Amino acid sequence: MSPSPTKGPLLLGVRHHGPGSARAVRAALEAARPGAVLIEGPPEGDALLPLAAEEGMRPPVALLAHAADDPGRAAFWPLAGFSPEWVAIRWAQEHDVPVRFIDLPAAHSLAAGDEGQEGDGSEAVRLDPLAVLAETAGYDDPERWWEDVVEHRGAGGAREDVLGAFEALGEAMGALREAYGDGGHRRDLVREAYMRQRMRAARREFGDAYAVVCGAWHVPALRAKTTVAADKALLSGLPKVKVETTWVPWTHRRLARAGGYGAGITSPGWYAHLFSARGRPVERWLTKVAGLLREEDRQVSSAHVIEAVRLAETLAAMRGRPLPGLTETLEAVRAVMCDGSDIPLALIEDRLVVGDVLGEVPDGAPVVPLQRDLTRQQRTLRLKAEAQDRELELDLRKDTDTAKSLLLHRLRLLGIGWGTPAASRSGTGTFRETWRLRWEPELSVRIAEAGIWGTTVLGAATAKAEADAAAAEELAGITALAEQCLLAGLAQALPAVLRSLADRAALDTDVAKLAKALPALARSLRYGDVRGTDATALGAVAAGLAERICVALPSACTAGLDADAAAEMRGHVDGVHGAIGLLADADEGLRERWSAVLATLADRDTVPGLIRGRAARLLLDDGRLPAEETARLMGLALSPASAPADAAGWIEGFAGGSSGGGTLLVHDDRLLGLIDTWLVGVPERAFTDVLPLLRRTFGAYEPGVKRTLGELVRRGPGGAGATASASAAPEGFAPELDPVRADAVVELVRMLLAA
Repeated sequence: MSPSPTKGPLLLGVRHHGPGSARAVRAALEAARPGAVLIEGPPEGDALLPLAAEEGMRPPVALLAHAADDPGRAAFWPLAGFSPEWVAIRWAQEHDVPVRFIDLPAAHSLAAGDEGQEGDGSEAVRLDPLAVLAETAGYDDPERWWEDVVEHRGAGGAREDVLGAFEALGEAMGALREAYGDGGHRRDLVREAYMRQRMRAARREFGDAYAVVCGAWHVPALRAKTTVAADKALLSGLPKVKVETTWVPWTHRRLARAGGYGAGITSPGWYAHLFSARGRPVERWLTKVAGLLREEDRQVSSAHVIEAVRLAETLAAMRGRPLPGLTETLEAVRAVMCDGSDIPLALIEDRLVVGDVLGEVPDGAPVVPLQRDLTRQQRTLRLKAEAQDRELELDLRKDTDTAKSLLLHRLRLLGIGWGTPAASRSGTGTFRETWRLRWEPELSVRIAEAGIWGTTVLGAATAKAEADAAAAEELAGITALAEQCLLAGLAQALPAVLRSLADRAALDTDVAKLAKALPALARSLRYGDVRGTDATALGAVAAGLAERICVALPSACTAGLDADAAAEMRGHVDGVHGAIGLLADADEGLRERWSAVLATLADRDTVPGLIRGRAARLLLDDGRLPAEETARLMGLALSPASAPADAAGWIEGFAGGSSGGGTLLVHDDRLLGLIDTWLVGVPERAFTDVLPLLRRTFGAYEPGVKRTLGELVRRGPGGAGATASASAAPEGFAPELDPVRADAVVELVRMLLAA
């Protein structure tokens, strides 16, 4: 005979995302067989509850509610497979029992400014009731107390035994509410008033034969005798907005406290295992650990698993615990399987204790049209959303890879950061791209926000680019946007972006801003051939910017720049030099004009030493500055008449950075000798001022280069002893080229160039 329905409402106070609570809720519902189930959650989600029973729904998932006119104002209600609320929903659906949400509507909470939080309610409780109860019981760790009292407690037995734990927990929370009131947050009082109203409505419909599943903290307030008028008074005047709701995939990692979820748990992967394991949870868990370590090529045998189980059980017995908890199992793993090392243990904590499980929602879940188009493209291109980091290598000569690249770039322009560009390990050509993909639940909100721009990814990205171009205030921002449009294949947006770019460039007179904008334009021009995009319209704008920079840069570099401004201008000079190298293919005269500008900068005393040295180095690398002229300029910069700080700046500009300055000095005794002579003659007081600059310059060299330079300086670079004989050359060098050894590498060089 089935148990009779409950007499009076059954209040099941739970811990959100607690597997022990989930098992107890299922057992209590089986024992009591209520006529309806009420669950803490936003009532706007009632219409979505039938989707929980569909085959395509796989937790962890979350209810997402956002303001209809401002999707950025959003809140989540996450549910894992081991969440008591999810278990209650599925039990009600399996037994054809009405199930409803009874928390304060999201329409009120979002209007009141509670958006951006995962709203299962516990985030509002400043007092941690579990911590207080654990401390009262003599525990210093609330997680360990909860495991001993709830997670390791069986969920079977008679009805009285099943409901006894809920009664005891409710009494404990009642004592806490008497001592601490609302726990420091008035919002709970409003939420509980609304829940009591929904309970009154349920009583009128179902009598007292219904159950309420809510956070244990709320049980005393829901059991309290209050008047309808008092609850209405608390709820009167609440602000309200129109909201839209849907189900979105969630992740175990996002359930963890480390992910920023206020009501989260420290070990969702562990809790999922406890909930799903059918007997011998510790043995099964340590078997999983062993499998993970074997995948990482660590030698772990069955004997390790057996010994780890014994150690975990021994630790639990010594500490008076009914079963080994996560603490004991991890300590056993560290000692037995990881040889005492925390490095493999960190991998276990990341992959198994937390985990990267990503839920799924059925296709029938309501979504904005933009999400529907994105899902279609993901399936067409076989780009699966995954919770863990994934590296994607693209070859833009292939149509499918180009389509993937365009999609990811369009999403980035819309602020949907599913993919992040990364350095390619397989080459540096413009036809290669590397992306690091990681799907986060918050991207669902970003998609809803981007939905205001259009119903497809292409249309939305085009509209967003045109709007950004019209609103841009700085030239560099528009040039970066033009580059994004080319990368994303937004041909329809380019005219508007170029008009804004031309208008802004014509009015901007700041050479630093012009120099900052040019590199992005120059990079954009090279994507035309690779992506089949017509970028010729950018050529005239880029050439015009380059001409204006050539005219204005010399005077801008002599306007009393301080050290920081000189360093910034040096960066602009590098950027413009690289950009003109790309533009000069279409205009060889531009390269000549730029070289004349660099020569002016290198030879003008009023230009800061950092910029003069950099200009000289760029000319030398381009083969436009003879070695004798280079030595002359260095000699002038390092003469006794020059201020030590300015001379050190010249050295930094000429030999610093990652431009191979160290290698140049290794092979040019004359330049190294000039620096050495200057450095020896720097006065003591000035030396302490220039030392940080010199350390920054020479400290960036490769260890082998620094070692060779030290040997050259020790022997006296540029002196007779350095070149008189082969014995005077540093180790690995000869006074002149060895033809036989040089010829031996010619064939290898040909093969490399051909490849």
